[in-house]
Amino acid sequence: MMGARGDAGLGPISAAVCNFNGREHLPSCLSALQAQTRALDETLVVDNASSDGGRELVARDFPTARVIGLASNDGPCPARNRGLADARNEWVLLVDNDAVLAPDALEKLERAALAHPQAALIQPRSVVVSDPRTVHYDGGALHYCGLFSLRNFYVPLERAEGRGVVEVGGAVSVVLLCRRSVLLEIGAFDADYFILFEDLDLSLRLRMAGHTLVSVEDALCFHRGGTPGISYRGPIDYPQRRAFLHSRNRWLHLLKNHSLRTLVLTAPGLFAYEFVWAAFTLRSGTFGAYVKGKWALARGLRATLAKRRSVQARRVLRDRDLLVGGPLTIAPQLRGGGATSALLGVLDRCLDAWWRIVRGAC
Repeated sequence: MMGARGDAGLGPISAAVCNFNGREHLPSCLSALQAQTRALDETLVVDNASSDGGRELVARDFPTARVIGLASNDGPCPARNRGLADARNEWVLLVDNDAVLAPDALEKLERAALAHPQAALIQPRSVVVSDPRTVHYDGGALHYCGLFSLRNFYVPLERAEGRGVVEVGGAVSVVLLCRRSVLLEIGAFDADYFILFEDLDLSLRLRMAGHTLVSVEDALCFHRGGTPGISYRGPIDYPQRRAFLHSRNRWLHLLKNHSLRTLVLTAPGLFAYEFVWAAFTLRSGTFGAYVKGKWALARGLRATLAKRRSVQARRVLRDRDLLVGGPLTIAPQLRGGGATSALLGVLDRCLDAWWRIVRGAC
């Protein structure tokens, strides 16, 4: 029952649901939280100025949940941070509104947290709700090009690698069990991203500061619709907004988090990927958004460099111990076939080969 206190294990746990116009998702999401075999102490719904009646639905159908209304939609980062700040417990389950947890998921996440006391983030394995036999997000490694190298991305569940609790380089922010004090100490989610790359950024900053992240392979989350105008799951035009955010946020992440030596040594790989990405935006009709992303990056450069000084001051691990050279993760909808697949394969091998050459000096 939502609101009951857990007296063992990690102690009481809060949940904070990030919501923007998610009225269609909230009943499934909140009902799943109520049904957890490991009871939650409180549930917050942090709403980004929704206009679809979601707040009223929560107040009517889930009266034990506390709604925190924000004045504007500035992306999920401020909402997640507000949930962390307002939660009354050290452990907080951050949940996107389109995530539906299996009943025993929180119980398994807690067990993993107890077994891995250095872990700051514990994530479940998310599967595609329309095809629960297919993995969607399962954590991954941090590619030196400023990308996730995702584990088991769109791999059939029975062929997915990893069993039990697996340490990962990065966690994906569909559902995250978080150690609140650690995240707040390093600044939590960076609102400059709006969305896209914000979980990659958080993962690397935590890892740089010496914390670990784990994925619990038998704790399942069913991932529903994604973010309108951002998510890309089917044979539809590539979203302009996503092209803009990718163009800006990848370099925001690189300039803020990678050491200067790493940026110099990996420059050939960084710009090889950039060339291929720019060519893709030309082909997909999103080159204008790509250019706008670079302009937005330039306008925010001073603020990014100021954050960089703070991030680097917390570093205890080197880039060569945190980053990988591959493989690239390309959505099945984008990979295509023929010449496109061949080009991506060549790029992947070249990027990995270059990392093998320079890694020791990073």
